[in-house]
Amino acid sequence: MSDESTRVARLLDAQAKAAELFAEIERRGLVAPGRGEREVSNHIRDLANEMFGTTHYWHKRIVRSGSNTLLPYKENPPDRTIAADDIAFADFGPIFEEFEADFGRTFVLGDDPVKHRLRDDLPKLFAAGRSAFEADPDITGKQLYAEVERLATQAGWELGGWHAGHLVGEFPPETDEWTDLTAHIAPGNDTPLRRTDRTGKLCHWILEIHLVDQERGFGGFHEELLDLG
Repeated sequence: MSDESTRVARLLDAQAKAAELFAEIERRGLVAPGRGEREVSNHIRDLANEMFGTTHYWHKRIVRSGSNTLLPYKENPPDRTIAADDIAFADFGPIFEEFEADFGRTFVLGDDPVKHRLRDDLPKLFAAGRSAFEADPDITGKQLYAEVERLATQAGWELGGWHAGHLVGEFPPETDEWTDLTAHIAPGNDTPLRRTDRTGKLCHWILEIHLVDQERGFGGFHEELLDLG
C-alpha cells in the first residue's frame, strides 16, 4: 500500500471511529436536559476513552446548546445547562493512531419544528456542498465557501463562521494551520482545494456547516470529511 493510500485509509478509519462514537452518544442519551455543556463534554471524553482508548484531541472539545450554538469556534462561552426544549451540537477532534478526525453533529430535544428543520437541513447542505466540490475539479476555497453560503441563504439560514472547513491529516500538523488562510474553505482563499501541501502530500479537507438563526437565537453544526468517504 502506498503512503497516500495509507493516509487515506487512516483518515477514513479515524472518521469511522468518530461516527461510531457519536452514534453511541445518541444511543446513551448523553445530550440530555439538566446537564451542563461541560458535563456532557466530559461524558463524551470518557466514552471515547472507553470505546477506543482515546485520550488526545487536536482541538478543544465543544458542546454548545441554546444561544451558545450561535457562537463560532473561537469563542468560549460560560457553561450552560441544556434545557428540555433545546438544540445542541457537539464538535470533537479526537486523534486515532496519530490521525485527526473532526466530526460534528446536532441534537434536538423537544418538538420545536424550526429546530428540527435546522437539524435536518444540515446534512442536506453538507451533501450539496460536497456535490459542488465534486463537480468542479478546480474549485477554490473561496468558491466553495460562496456556494455553501448561497445554499444556506436559500434554505433560510445564515452561516455562523468565517470559514466552512479546513485541512485535516496527521497529528501534529507540519505548521500552525489556524492562521493560514489557504488551509481553510474561506472567502479569501483563491487556491484550488485539490492540490499538494508544502510537504508534497495531497490535501484532504473537512467541510463544516454551521447554520444559525439569529432572530430565534440558535444554530446547528455538521462536520466531516469532504473529499473522502
